[in-house]
Amino acid sequence: MKSPLILSLCVAGLLLAGCGQKNDSAATAVAANAPAVAVIELTANDSMKYNLTRFEVKAGQEVTVSLTNMGNMPKAAMAHNWVLLKQGADPKAFVDAAVTAAATDYIPPALADQMIAHTKQLGPKQTDEIKFTAPTEPGEYVFLCSFPAHYLAGMHGVMVVK
Repeated sequence: MKSPLILSLCVAGLLLAGCGQKNDSAATAVAANAPAVAVIELTANDSMKYNLTRFEVKAGQEVTVSLTNMGNMPKAAMAHNWVLLKQGADPKAFVDAAVTAAATDYIPPALADQMIAHTKQLGPKQTDEIKFTAPTEPGEYVFLCSFPAHYLAGMHGVMVVK
């Protein structure tokens, strides 16, 4: 019976001792202002559509994008990815170059500097998750599927940085 009482008194003493310590206000301010992680869950399907064509994040925010291919068609015929382009990149030029980049999962190596992030190509029922930091410059950033003809079929959207 004495053990629970002694344990309770020890815990109370530790809690009271912690209350008397100084806070580092700079560390507290940084923690309070740190942006939360934006988690974006995307799906793609055999109709060459994403479930979202627009989403918003904060400038400099950590972002996690999860893409799941909900389709049933084989990967060779209907793979999907998610590619986020830098502001000012030409999406049409990117997908035109991607058509000839089958060996690199339709990510054109010559235009790699135009991307912020991308998932891998996914077959049916596969999922990939990527993490990146949103740009610090507000604006609209195009995302797209670089598998041949998917962009032209409407498989694209914008990430809005506020």
